[in-house]
Amino acid sequence: MKYRIVYDKPGRLRLRAGAYAFERDYEARIHKACLSEPCVKSVVVRSVNGGLLFEYSAQAGDFEASRKQILDFVSALQPKELPECDGETEYQLQALDDGFKASLMGMIARRYLTRWFVPLPIRTAITVVRGLRYVARGISTLMSGKLTVDVLDGAAIGASLLQKNYESAGTVMFLLGVSGLLEDYTKARTRTALTGSLAVKVDKVWVVKDGVDTLVDMKDVQVDDLVRIRSGSMIPVDGRVIEGEAFVNESTMTGESKAVMKTAGRIVFAGTVLEEGAILVKVHAVNSNTKIQKIVELIDRSEDLKASVQSRAEHLADSIVPFSFLGFGLTLLLTQNISRAVSILMVDYSCAIKLSTPISVISALREAADMDMTVKGGKYLEELALADTIVFDKTGTLTKAEPRLEKIIPFGEYSEKRILKIAACIEEHFPHSMARAIVKAAMERNINHAEEHADVQYIVAHGIATSLKGKRVVIGSKHFVIEDEKVNVSEADQAIIDEQAGAASVIYLGIGGALAGAICIGDPPREEAAEAIRRLRESGIKNVVMLTGDSLNAAERVAEHLGIDTFFAQVLPEDKHHYVEKMKAEGKRVIMVGDGINDAPALAAANVSVAMSDASDIARETADVTLRRENLEDLVELRLLSQKLMERIMKNYRFIITFNTSLLVGGFFGLLSPTTSAFLHNVSTMGICAKSMTKLKVE
Repeated sequence: MKYRIVYDKPGRLRLRAGAYAFERDYEARIHKACLSEPCVKSVVVRSVNGGLLFEYSAQAGDFEASRKQILDFVSALQPKELPECDGETEYQLQALDDGFKASLMGMIARRYLTRWFVPLPIRTAITVVRGLRYVARGISTLMSGKLTVDVLDGAAIGASLLQKNYESAGTVMFLLGVSGLLEDYTKARTRTALTGSLAVKVDKVWVVKDGVDTLVDMKDVQVDDLVRIRSGSMIPVDGRVIEGEAFVNESTMTGESKAVMKTAGRIVFAGTVLEEGAILVKVHAVNSNTKIQKIVELIDRSEDLKASVQSRAEHLADSIVPFSFLGFGLTLLLTQNISRAVSILMVDYSCAIKLSTPISVISALREAADMDMTVKGGKYLEELALADTIVFDKTGTLTKAEPRLEKIIPFGEYSEKRILKIAACIEEHFPHSMARAIVKAAMERNINHAEEHADVQYIVAHGIATSLKGKRVVIGSKHFVIEDEKVNVSEADQAIIDEQAGAASVIYLGIGGALAGAICIGDPPREEAAEAIRRLRESGIKNVVMLTGDSLNAAERVAEHLGIDTFFAQVLPEDKHHYVEKMKAEGKRVIMVGDGINDAPALAAANVSVAMSDASDIARETADVTLRRENLEDLVELRLLSQKLMERIMKNYRFIITFNTSLLVGGFFGLLSPTTSAFLHNVSTMGICAKSMTKLKVE
């Protein structure tokens, strides 16, 4: 694509290809393609002038290299050859922002152009007609038995019209229109952001054709195809189970965290997660026709994801309205002055309270998204701010996301190579950091691990079992392999493992009831983990706890290195869940941070749950917050952001009460006219809403 450079500074590059370079329908495709470049942080696409505005980072500290990469990419870009896309969340949010700005500017322009160029009699007629609509809406609301802000607005505008104060009525209606625009914008933005977080993000699936499992692109899946889904995977389609049985977490559909058993003949839905088992599903619906997409359409009417402080603000706003009418009546009774009484009617606390709180919340959600954190609703920011306890999983959370194989300890007739081959063949089916370490080690050693075993089975998130040449093969923790599966491990063999493994995590492999080998995985703590925990304590977190299914030696070493006082080793998934429930029963507000399938029950139980960027599907699905970067300090930043959000909301309350009370006093004593009261009230509301849209984070 041909272009010219309009602006060029390190980290920011604006290109312009001309008005006919691509049509609007291609904006989303180009946006998605540009973001696929590693150095691109954000991009704004405009079909009107063929504009592309890049924000980019320096690769290896070299801005020039990144700049050249972008220019080469755009030069080779062919919009019509790009694949279709539904428009990713970031692009949709950008379009909403642009639409809001355009609508706001349009409203302002129409108001002043009307005042400057439309004759007074016509302006008056327009004001009366528009005002009567507000009055009619207020009467309709009152007739339905409700005394809300609509009634107050109708009364205030109606009183101004009766006094022939058309300028005051016009000002009130203009500011109410802007407030309505803000409210619609915040609702649309909330819906779009949540739609993105609930979207089924599965690129490839296993489709069974002629009895053979074939990995195909999700976009190629058709109705009536047979799709095989295994433990820990998100279900990408709506369909009916043909064979197999599994426990499926349907929290996205029902809000219930307890898994549901699915057997042949039962229906499963896209966006739910298979916790345990394996099933073959006949596809009924894909993509936009799935049930989760229908649910997403109802999100903007849901109260469940609002912060409780937001819901309280909305209820408070409506409950204050009767007092505004009481003030109007008392002022009229005491002063016998209709002008002063109308001044009281022009001012209320509810409008600013009802608007500023959701705007503050959506602004914080947007800021979190800009910091690469996905938060599913405002109530989770509130919980993050109020939490006093944080519980961490160890492997893949406090430790590095890519642990490495350190040692293989063989037993019996098995060689190191044979142990690694079997382990890699089994583990490749399950997306967890320890499993990836084993598969990666096999690849690095050029070990071909073509499947020789039967279908694998994930056992209650404890380990994996299968059969190989007629023998039962199990791999997992010491508890699972030795205690649950009764694999024989002598005291001498255990002593060898303890001596050679050191602080490494140990995965046991049992074949035919005997120990075949121990796989030692080195899993060092993340570089930023100690600092993140220190900063969390400074932010008010009183209890920092680590739960792990790992050995006592490995857990103790990590806890000591990171400064964690309380930790529990060799913990089962249900134990993690019970511990979180126990903490909550003691009155603590708990943040749970994890990444694996075995963390899902605890994540679901916590007040607010956080999944790491490379977490399993079920962990990301269960979690209320997902960190899209592999950095625990992002969790600290989100905690601080949520605290600043609550501070802003409280400051807004104090300002609204103080300022509007002063306006009421001024109106009562005749110091402010109805027009002035309305103007100051609505301008203050606009101002506090605008302030609520600014960034919370202090750079």
